[in-house]
Amino acid sequence: MLQTEVEEADRKQLAEILTNSCTSYWVETVTIQIFDKMNQKDLSKRAKDELREAALKPLQEKKPPSLELTQVQGEDITIPGETKEGLEGEKPGKQDKYRSILKKTFQIWKKNFLPGANDDIHIVTQRYERLIPLCNPNMLAGPFPHTVVLHDPVGVGKTTLAKKVMLDWTQDTLPETLDSAFYLSCKELNHKGPCTFAELMSKNWPDWQEAGPEILAQAEKVLVIFDGFDELRVPSGSLIHDICGDWKKRKPVPVVLGSLLKRKMLPKATLLITTRPGALRELLLLLEQPLLLEIEGLLELDRREYFLKHFQDEDQALRAFDSMKSNPALFHMGSAPAVCWVVCTCLKLQMEKGEDPAPTCQTTTSLFLRFMCSQFTAAPGSCPSQHLVAPLKALCVLAAEGVWTQTSVFDGEDLGRLGVEESDLRPFLDKNVLQKDRDCGGCYSFIHLSVQQLLAAMFYLLENEEEEDGESHRGDIGDIQKLLSQEERLKNPTLTHVVYFLFGLLNEKRARELEVTFFGCRVSIDIKQELLKSKSSGNKPFSSMMAMKEVVYCLYESQDEQLIKEAMVHVKEMSLHLKNKMDIKYSSFCLKHCENLQKISLQVEKGIFLENDTASESDTWVQRSQNDQHMLPFWMDLCLFGSNKNLTFLNISQSFLSTSAVRILCENMAYPTCNLQKVVLKNIYPADAYRNLCIIFSGHKTLRHLTLQGNYQNDVLPPLCEVLRHPKCNLQYLRLVSCSAITQQWADLSSSLKNNQSLTCLNLTANELLDEGAHLLYMTLRHPKFFLQRLSMENCHLTEAYCKELSSALIVNQRLTHLCLAKNALGNHGVKLLCEGLSCPECQLQTLVLYYCNITSDGCINLSMLLQQNSSLTHLDLELNHVRITGLKFLCEALKKPLCNLRCLWLWGCAITPFSCVDLSSALSNNQNLGTLDLDQNSLGYSGVKMLCGALKLQNCPLRTLRLKIDKSDALIQKLLKEIKESNPRLTIERDNQDPKNNRPSSYDFIF
Repeated sequence: MLQTEVEEADRKQLAEILTNSCTSYWVETVTIQIFDKMNQKDLSKRAKDELREAALKPLQEKKPPSLELTQVQGEDITIPGETKEGLEGEKPGKQDKYRSILKKTFQIWKKNFLPGANDDIHIVTQRYERLIPLCNPNMLAGPFPHTVVLHDPVGVGKTTLAKKVMLDWTQDTLPETLDSAFYLSCKELNHKGPCTFAELMSKNWPDWQEAGPEILAQAEKVLVIFDGFDELRVPSGSLIHDICGDWKKRKPVPVVLGSLLKRKMLPKATLLITTRPGALRELLLLLEQPLLLEIEGLLELDRREYFLKHFQDEDQALRAFDSMKSNPALFHMGSAPAVCWVVCTCLKLQMEKGEDPAPTCQTTTSLFLRFMCSQFTAAPGSCPSQHLVAPLKALCVLAAEGVWTQTSVFDGEDLGRLGVEESDLRPFLDKNVLQKDRDCGGCYSFIHLSVQQLLAAMFYLLENEEEEDGESHRGDIGDIQKLLSQEERLKNPTLTHVVYFLFGLLNEKRARELEVTFFGCRVSIDIKQELLKSKSSGNKPFSSMMAMKEVVYCLYESQDEQLIKEAMVHVKEMSLHLKNKMDIKYSSFCLKHCENLQKISLQVEKGIFLENDTASESDTWVQRSQNDQHMLPFWMDLCLFGSNKNLTFLNISQSFLSTSAVRILCENMAYPTCNLQKVVLKNIYPADAYRNLCIIFSGHKTLRHLTLQGNYQNDVLPPLCEVLRHPKCNLQYLRLVSCSAITQQWADLSSSLKNNQSLTCLNLTANELLDEGAHLLYMTLRHPKFFLQRLSMENCHLTEAYCKELSSALIVNQRLTHLCLAKNALGNHGVKLLCEGLSCPECQLQTLVLYYCNITSDGCINLSMLLQQNSSLTHLDLELNHVRITGLKFLCEALKKPLCNLRCLWLWGCAITPFSCVDLSSALSNNQNLGTLDLDQNSLGYSGVKMLCGALKLQNCPLRTLRLKIDKSDALIQKLLKEIKESNPRLTIERDNQDPKNNRPSSYDFIF
């Protein structure tokens, strides 16, 4: 019965059947999979986000659990939900002994966190366990095996969550029936040689030989956890090579792992995989239909609670918390419990000495360096001890090697290569800078990746001293120039943060801090110049080697104004995409010192300024306003138009500002010293931003070019008319796009244009002028004092009805030389009317754009007649019109005539076939003026190009640029093109295979 209902159901009925007959999670998961198969990425993402928010909402409404801090690191910590009976009450069966062994293993694991970390684990695991199907009893099994990927930046809880799931299995508290569970630590597997699948899975399982076949037969009851996929040290592609389904066959570990991930082995098992974002792309190539969960770690409220528990004094705790929050980058890193511990430990020591914690949190470098130094500071009056210098240098080498090889876990062999014993590292182990890895015996890792990156940066500062003794860089570690290479940092994103730390350590104050610590380190001054100049790029400034965002972050970390001036002295153009508070704060600091900056482009994402964000339900207007008050000083530093006389070009696009942000923008533009000459404003919110800025432009003597584009310009025309009427107006170019206005407002604009004597170029693209608005503009064109030379009315909803008026205006107006009527339904009759005016000797029009105007071969007849009459027209754009064979024949007749002055002809996508090439070849052989011909998106094929060959090879062929649609794989066409090039080296043949939907007229750049 149900099958029949499903087959006969419409969309709405099918949705009702699914929701009534299946669990909500099953329906949601299947829906997401359908969206993915349909390639509806937006809908898939939206569904995933809604599912995630629904699961998190109940947890976010509750106060985080108490964060009691334990005083002794090794003290047993009770994880919520754990039974107190030790090993009693286990599930009977063959797995008893295996469960017991694993329980002991994971009980040891839970004892070895940083102080207080158990409570943080509770927060993270409680929040995300509900989202993992195998942990949530409300998420019943779907029609496919589960593959869950936990991904996050380092240290925020993915491994913790994976181990908690494993511990729950040993206690038989997982809601899903899983008879067997296996935990594979990828960093451990790096040390394992070739093995069988059975050998890989049988660790800690004494009865594997007996239980193995049964487990394989019931794979749907098996859980396999892959922890730390990003830590696998395997050659690229090895995980998909030689996939094997034989569980008794000995293979290299990567092959066995790849066989599991590709489901050649245990195809119905539940997989839980943890990885850092850097390895996520490679992992997804191995998996089918995974559920991705991003682990965010500690939320803001969790972090605040952590500080309150760490400090006995609430005022101190909140002061320290606010200090961390003032640095957006540092606060973002605080989602990792280890970073919160580092910050609290460092700031508490400072505050106990009566020092202000705010400067320490100013940069990430200053915080982590102060933490390191505070752990090893020499006693007052004593000299820095030397016994840590050698181990420190070895630790820096280890950190640098790890960063370059993307390794965060090191074993005894790594230490042995550096001549270091564990006893040498004891001070670093005691201070939690370095930690013994509990999963992998004899292995070590840094407390957090940032500490490793800081020490890697210190390696480069200490390296100069070693090079003086004849030592060179170690094989795995790149030099400074390689570190700055964008190619290397794209392959290995962790290198970017090493660069940030390196610039941070160049600060003189921090160099002194290193010198007076227990280490007694000295920072080389020479490295500054090496950083600022790239030897590998011909001594180009480093700012040309990196993305501008990275440059800004580097310079902010340095907090060195002189260094910023030296680094930015060559920068004349800057494009900044401001995505968060971090971006705006760091960019504003650097822009203050860019004295030679001439052009700046800004894009401000939604969420930085919240004052006008009424969609934000979580914050009140007062809270949003307070947020903006914190950001506005940095925005003020960005708006440096009044203080920098060299700045002449401002572009603000796709930006969400606020009323206050716009006010600051206006105030800076109103300064007498503001020298802006070109301003481009595209898609800016709030809606009144255009109006307020136009009011400021009135009387602005230096402004020459103004672009206003967006859907919010309902009231922009009145102040714009004031700008044009002002006696000091020197505006030459005005582009007004997508403006909503009434007929009276268009009348006012037309009146203002009559009185303006500076404007020579007017672009009204995508405005709903309609015929009434066009009529007013045509009347203005007839005015004797109208100085306009270039006019675009592209996509202005014009029809053939007023083409006669326009034609009449073209006769009277002898200044207009460029006219664009693209994307208007003029048709053949409209073209005929236009040609009547264009044929008059008084008309001086040189460029006419009729792109996508619904013109056929009949319209080409009138154009052909016009071109044969010694017309002033030299550039004609007929792209995306139905010219076809007949229309081109008429145009070719005109090209043959000696009076034809056409120099550029654009026929992109005009349905021209190889049969037309005979006429075209004849026309080219007889024409002496045509320099540019665009035939792209016309299927000429080999036969068509061959027909053109004769004319193109002629020495007297006038063509200098020919654009064709060319199949690069066609060897015959390639041979023809080579012959043409050899015979006529002056001819350039371009290949432009753009999507017709995204194409704009080829003549656009020529007109504007």
